[in-house]
Amino acid sequence: MIEKLIHITKKSARIACGLMSGTSVDGIDAALVEIRGSGAETEVRLLHFFTLPFTPDEKHEILKICSPETSSVDAICRLNVSLGEKMARAAHIVIHQSGLKTRDIDFISSHGQTIYHMPQAHATMQIGELAVIAERTGCLTVGDFRPSDMAAGGQGAPLVPYSDYLLFRSKEKGRVLLNIGGISNVTVIKPNARPDEVYAFDTGPGNMLIDAVVRIGTDGARAFDEGGCLAARGRVKMEWLQKILQQDGFIGSPPPKSTGREHYSNTMAMRLWNDGRQQGLSLEDIIAVLTEYTAQSILLNFEKFIDPAYDISEVLVSGGGVHNKTLMRILDMKLKQEVLPMEAREFLSDAKEAIAFAILGNEFLFGNTNNLISATGAKRNVVMGKLVFPGIE
Repeated sequence: MIEKLIHITKKSARIACGLMSGTSVDGIDAALVEIRGSGAETEVRLLHFFTLPFTPDEKHEILKICSPETSSVDAICRLNVSLGEKMARAAHIVIHQSGLKTRDIDFISSHGQTIYHMPQAHATMQIGELAVIAERTGCLTVGDFRPSDMAAGGQGAPLVPYSDYLLFRSKEKGRVLLNIGGISNVTVIKPNARPDEVYAFDTGPGNMLIDAVVRIGTDGARAFDEGGCLAARGRVKMEWLQKILQQDGFIGSPPPKSTGREHYSNTMAMRLWNDGRQQGLSLEDIIAVLTEYTAQSILLNFEKFIDPAYDISEVLVSGGGVHNKTLMRILDMKLKQEVLPMEAREFLSDAKEAIAFAILGNEFLFGNTNNLISATGAKRNVVMGKLVFPGIE
């Protein structure tokens, strides 16, 4: 087994599959990449990308176990295995679509599906059994990254900033990498930054509350506000927006900070829906308010926590929110920096986080530390990840 690891790390290039399922619970993103080098010398080329969507029933079951009120240990056990099966299937599909075989893959690296995150207690849980992925694919599998950072006093999030630094640092430009998934988060990189000068944090809601209220308001007929069309037709009731912002204690809290469905919950979405309806607002109006709420939470964090000395000139946006034209228009109008989708830098927005976990897996195999303590608040740099070997035939 040690010989296998040595062989992989001695190769000039490795083929890896990064797997990611986020807080939006839309599906499993699978990015097949070629990775050369490690650490500061890392170079990545995307070979193929695929998203295996969750069925409505699968999404319902995942969301149920994310809430203490509706979860159970037997449901978690079952979903840990079934999600491992589905993640293995996503890996098989992206490999097949690329024209490669599983024997061509050096390793799979999976973030898993976060079902509960308690940063103040240094506790978290991601499911999607690594042993199942390894067994079904026959590939060396890395995953479960957060706990090592949390054991060292960190919040176990955000993790993507490490790869943001490797891939997007610039000698000339200061950049913010803004990812709008279920939760919105930023990575702040000044020109010619050292790793310890990079900082990152969650800003607040991304698509999570918008998606949840769309589902509530359409009785499940729609899963999200496609293109931001509902928000574009609505009117923003400013007094209600200000009240929502004032009641959200997370937005103004200083970094390091991370959040998730525990804070921006379905219970919160239902409360917002009921509040809006009681004020006589239409679905479009409520979605317009929540879209502005997401935008304002990002803008307030930029204003309060992004150091002007970092000379940020551009904001590169990824995640599902990049497709919400209404949200992107607000950010473009109100941020001082140029706002661009990652495609403007020849990088696929939707694949960014899956690629990031392939990179984290690569660093793990090389024995390199792969957390940024300036982002997570950990006391020390650690090697995050756990390793599962496939069965030997």
